[in-house]
Amino acid sequence: MSIKPYHSITGRQRLGWILDNTIGVPAVAVDLAYSGYDTAKNEPVEYHGTWSGFGKRVGIRLSQTATSNVMEAGLGGFWGEDPRYFRSYSQPFKGRVKNVVISTFLTHSRDGQFMPAYARFIAIPGSNFISNTWRADSEANTSQALQRTAWGFVGQMGKNAFLEFWPDFHRRVLHNKF
Repeated sequence: MSIKPYHSITGRQRLGWILDNTIGVPAVAVDLAYSGYDTAKNEPVEYHGTWSGFGKRVGIRLSQTATSNVMEAGLGGFWGEDPRYFRSYSQPFKGRVKNVVISTFLTHSRDGQFMPAYARFIAIPGSNFISNTWRADSEANTSQALQRTAWGFVGQMGKNAFLEFWPDFHRRVLHNKF
């Protein structure tokens, strides 16, 4: 399967992808939400359920996300992978859901063909294990890094679903209400 017409990602677009996926509004909103949830649960306990602990959790998430995004875009650039998500809005619902799932594990090559997302397969677990070096002791271990890796792929799929369906929801539901 390929995208027609496909235009290979440029270096400037790759940098924009890193920035949008690290400090863009949706990315920061997710970091704040997860950090708030973890603060309410007081996980990790070393940071306590305080504003200071919340700030530490946000910093940890941001640094891990930035590491993952730089790794994926950098390695992907070397291998000709395009980290961007491409909507399949002309497909029926089932085809769009299939695109969301497939695009979690596959990406596009320089010619627009699907290929395994090797850089993502390295970046998500790699950044989670690297982040063990600056995480609290209770979550700086192999088991926790593997759990964060699994959630990283779930999060990638969720991000793909948002990118696929949000424009339609916004146009059909929210736009008509206001």
